[in-house]
Amino acid sequence: MFPICVPSLRERPEDIPLLVRHFVQHFARRMNRVIDTIASETMSALVRYPWPGNIRELQNLIERAVILSTGPVLRVPLQDLQNRAVAGSARPQTLEEAERAHILATLKETKWVMAGPNGAAARLGMNRATVYFKMKKLGIVKPWKIEE
Repeated sequence: MFPICVPSLRERPEDIPLLVRHFVQHFARRMNRVIDTIASETMSALVRYPWPGNIRELQNLIERAVILSTGPVLRVPLQDLQNRAVAGSARPQTLEEAERAHILATLKETKWVMAGPNGAAARLGMNRATVYFKMKKLGIVKPWKIEE
């Protein structure tokens, strides 16, 4: 066995047209379809997409496109790529940030009521003391109402 190190797809966009054609031929043959045209704007969009799922994501997209195409032209749902690109552009949260946001949202829903069957502790599935500990650790402080 020899290890082969291949850069990710986003680092080699020049390979995307070759891979797209290969996958189209492969899936079209397997599904007894004839697809002989790929629109240039479709190919451009595929080359510009960053492919966070690497080749498997490209392969799955092309398979789906072959299934959905009704004629000789490959129909790729480009809006799916745009939606994925927008969703993927947001900075991923750390576990601590996600936990903080979840606790804060629950506290706001319960109007900062901690105890009882409808309190934040019950909704979070935690002991009250654990919620207080996590609030302190995550820097969550109950806002004070300012009376006028």
